Amino acid sequence: MTVLVLGPNGSGKSAFAEKTAVRLSSGAPTYIATMIPYGEEGKARVEKHRKQREFMGFCTVEKSFGVSDIPIPADTVVLLEDVSNLLGNALFADKGLGNEDSVFTDITALCGKCRAAVLVSIDGLTPAQAYDDQTRGYVDALNRLNRRLSRFADAVIMMRDGRPVFAKGDAHALG
Repeated sequence: MTVLVLGPNGSGKSAFAEKTAVRLSSGAPTYIATMIPYGEEGKARVEKHRKQREFMGFCTVEKSFGVSDIPIPADTVVLLEDVSNLLGNALFADKGLGNEDSVFTDITALCGKCRAAVLVSIDGLTPAQAYDDQTRGYVDALNRLNRRLSRFADAVIMMRDGRPVFAKGDAHALG
C-alpha cells in the first residue's frame, strides 16, 4: 500500500503521516529523512521533526538520494519525509544528476520493497509566484511529480486546515 500525504508547509501533513505509518506498522516503522539541513532554519526543521516523532518508535535512516538503495525488510512500513526535499536534492545538491523521472523511479522502487509506504510532499506551490527561473522549474517539476505519485498511490490525502481530506482511497484502509 502506498499513501501520499500532500499539503502546504505547516498543514500538519508530517504529523498525520507519522501517525498513519505507526498505525499501519506491526513493528518499528522506518522513517527516511531526506532533508539536507542548510543553515539554522534547516537545522531547526530537522530538530522539530525529531522531537515530533521522538516517542513513536521509528527507526530513522537519513538518506538524501537513492532511497530505494536502503535495505528494507519486505514487511516494513516506511515513511518518506519528504518528496519535495528528495526532488530538490536531485535537482540541485546532486550536481543536477537527478530529475523528476529518476526521483519517481526511486520512490516507486522503494514502495515495491516494503509492505506499506507513506509519502509526504509539499502541495499548493504555484509557479506563477515571484520565483526565479530555477525555482519555477523546481515548482513545475514538483507539481508534476506529485500528480504522478497521486496516480501511483493507493490513497491520497490532502491536508486542509489541519484535517485530512481523502482525494483518493478510503480512511478505513489506513487503520
